[in-house]
Amino acid sequence: MAKNGIFVTFKHHLKEYASLYIFVSVILLFGVIFGAIIVNSMNVSQKQDVLTFLTQFFGQVHNEGFVNGKDVFVTSYSTHLKFIALIWILGISVIGLPLIIILLFLKGLVIGFTVGFFVNQLGWNGMLLAFTTVFPQNIIVLPFYVLITVLAIQLSIRMIQKQFLKNDREPIIKQLISYTMIFTIAAMSLSIASLIEAYGSTYFLKVIGDLILKKN
Repeated sequence: MAKNGIFVTFKHHLKEYASLYIFVSVILLFGVIFGAIIVNSMNVSQKQDVLTFLTQFFGQVHNEGFVNGKDVFVTSYSTHLKFIALIWILGISVIGLPLIIILLFLKGLVIGFTVGFFVNQLGWNGMLLAFTTVFPQNIIVLPFYVLITVLAIQLSIRMIQKQFLKNDREPIIKQLISYTMIFTIAAMSLSIASLIEAYGSTYFLKVIGDLILKKN
């Protein structure tokens, strides 16, 4: 019964804020596209520098025989927690609205640049590398990032209305509590994405990295 109630509430939320979800998803998509454009705008020397660094990294992974999954998990999860905490803070501030949008755009840009560079420089191996090391964790990460971004924008707009329009007399504490609870759930859920990145993606990184080194 409780699960059905949560599902109905979330379905209603999606319907009510569908336009905001579309807007946020488009911002993320623009970031991905812009990241790919940056790759295409790089000159040969810049691409070669990045490719050399990537090849050296593959060589290091090959020589050491493993990537420390625990270190990758800690780094990945701490990055997610910092992002979530920053979005949470911006959501409860009046000036946070544009910064929330910029942060999500930059997240998309990083993904677009990474995938774009892999494919541009490594061809099919790069596509395979992106599919096995970038996509798996982001299947979990991106929906949660979109969700918390929408909630942060929604709350930030509410804060602006209360601060400047003075026509919102309803206490904000209830919304703030649910806002914090959802962010907490997102933070815990993203540990799964970090585990995938630490112990799944790093395995494929080594396997595909070895293939790339053999071809070079």
